[in-house]
Amino acid sequence: SLNLCTDEPQMLLLLEEACEMYCRAANMFKMAKNWSGAGNAFCKAARLHLQLQNKHDCATSFIDAGNAYKKSDPNEAIKCLNAAIDIYTDMGRFTIAAKHHISIAEIYESELVDIEKAIAHYEQAADYYKGEESNSSANKCLLKVGAYCAQLEQYQKAIEIYEQVGANTMDNPLLKYSAKEYFFKAALCHFIVDELNAKIAVEKYEEMFPAFSDSRECKLLKKLLEAHEEQNSDAFTEAVKEFDSISRLDQWHTTLLLRIKKTIQGDEGDLK
Repeated sequence: SLNLCTDEPQMLLLLEEACEMYCRAANMFKMAKNWSGAGNAFCKAARLHLQLQNKHDCATSFIDAGNAYKKSDPNEAIKCLNAAIDIYTDMGRFTIAAKHHISIAEIYESELVDIEKAIAHYEQAADYYKGEESNSSANKCLLKVGAYCAQLEQYQKAIEIYEQVGANTMDNPLLKYSAKEYFFKAALCHFIVDELNAKIAVEKYEEMFPAFSDSRECKLLKKLLEAHEEQNSDAFTEAVKEFDSISRLDQWHTTLLLRIKKTIQGDEGDLK
């Protein structure tokens, strides 16, 4: 019937009605937990919104489709979210585009386990946030990138991120407490690459951020450097245990500390 209709206002009316019907159908599919059906119906609504030049509604429908597909088909969810991102960037809505890049990154993290692609979307989100002066949101994304880069042994990139975020936060009264943690992470990455580099880095961080000198993290680094220099596995483990008994070390820190410890000759490769 759409093709037979030559009267433009009537044509628009029919498109709008069809759009509404698809949205209603999508919500009924949602209620029935038929996520693929809901995603498909929201996609059809989005395409009709595009024909009607309703960019904002089109993007919203693609987001709704993406959220439905998340529960049944992660790849389709990513396609829909990317379609919405294209519309938002075209409209200059970079903050909302960044938010959906994070959603895509999270699908790659948890559903598809493609860390390289997750990194790319977190980086894109960080870029958009920076452009909009949303620095704390940009930092959050960069810290995700840094953590993954270190896991993937891309230490130089991780170091740059941790140093950058540390420098950005150390002068902020609300955030400076976190700066020591970022410098600690950067130093651990340096340590894996080269012991001397780590020593120089620790001195640099103390100079940049005097509060770092008094931190437990800095004291631990100095003990580890000394143990490593003496090739003393037991002293290394003891220092880690002592720190861990007061501030629990998470999986990320433990992984990096084990990688450092393995560079001590004759080491068994555990922290027990």
